[in-house]
Amino acid sequence: MSAFALALLLSTKTPYAPRQDSASYEAPPPGYTAVYTQMLARHGSRGLTSPKTAERLHALWQQAADADALTPLGRELGPDIKRMMQANERLGYGNETRQGLEEHTQLAQRMYARLPGVFSDATDGRTAQARRIVVVSSGKDRAADSATFVIRALSQQRPGLAPLFDSSVDRSTLYFHKLNADASLAYQRWAGGDELQAREAAIHAQPPLRSAAQATLARLFSPAFVAALDADQRTDAALALYALYAAAADMRYELDADFTKYIPADEAYRYAEAEDAVAFYEKGPGIAENGDVTWRMAGVLMDDFFNEADAIDRGDLSHAAKLRFAHAEIVIPMASALGIPGMSEQLPRAATYSYQNSPWRGAHTAPMAANIQWDLYRNSAGRVLVRMLYNERETDFKAACESARISPSSHFYDYRRLKHCYK
Repeated sequence: MSAFALALLLSTKTPYAPRQDSASYEAPPPGYTAVYTQMLARHGSRGLTSPKTAERLHALWQQAADADALTPLGRELGPDIKRMMQANERLGYGNETRQGLEEHTQLAQRMYARLPGVFSDATDGRTAQARRIVVVSSGKDRAADSATFVIRALSQQRPGLAPLFDSSVDRSTLYFHKLNADASLAYQRWAGGDELQAREAAIHAQPPLRSAAQATLARLFSPAFVAALDADQRTDAALALYALYAAAADMRYELDADFTKYIPADEAYRYAEAEDAVAFYEKGPGIAENGDVTWRMAGVLMDDFFNEADAIDRGDLSHAAKLRFAHAEIVIPMASALGIPGMSEQLPRAATYSYQNSPWRGAHTAPMAANIQWDLYRNSAGRVLVRMLYNERETDFKAACESARISPSSHFYDYRRLKHCYK
């Protein structure tokens, strides 16, 4: 299996790593200075969000143990599931792990290193206006914790920043998939509807996934025990084990158990593909015939990005930065709404997502601590440029905005032209 394929084994549970070395970033054009940045970030690595998956898998394991149907490897699984459950009970289900807090701490440190002038300008009083750093979260503990550690890291980099942070909760832009609003309600109908349920069932019935599940369980349980399970039960059990396998990668400080021994890479690849397929339809670009139902609700967040940039464009420097902390359910639709290449292409209803027919990957679109950043630069004439970083990689805006690019190979876009392209 290629290194590229191996990097996809954890889908949206992939621990965060920047996708580009900042030393290779394009330099801003002569005469332009960074004046502002804004970000949307997913919370960092977390444990399991509930005990249900681990409990169901342990119940199956106990059934096999009672029937003397465990292989030598299978006998190791039960205690490891217990260790997983105990680690999450200590951590608190759904909470960030130490690894997740480190991801955001390091993200903030790199942001400061990339834009020291923006933050020094906020503290040195070199502008006529006092500059603030707006920090908002969805209100969920793991998002709020991410915000706290970013504030702490930036304050450690430059102590004078500490009094400049304005923190709040904003569900309207950072938990929009649960709102009582037209676009959100349309999405909720889709997410709870028959078409998506049927699509997920078809994904889980695909022969390569069924074969992987059979192989995974055959190493853990006796042939007779596995044969007594129907195909759906085998797939559900294998995907439950994969969920623990993925969670373990985000709990390296809290968990003393190795789940990689239960799932070889080629089988993990199949489970990741299935997880990506479900996410693609549930909250990703989805089915072309369904239009923008999975990302129209991101319009409120898109407007917030542009409103912040508009202020800079008209000379209002009261905000030095706006930093938002949310969830995969927010980052993924935002990527679709932005039309980011490789993250927004839909498929026709007649096709079924696979790694062969779609470039969309959960590991790239929404790993733990996934982030979208817009850095704004201004010259003495007041012209504003914007560069987007996605997971800290210089990233193009949608193809229709090519005319806003300042030169054919540049990652800098004229802001007013860019806004006109989207609006």
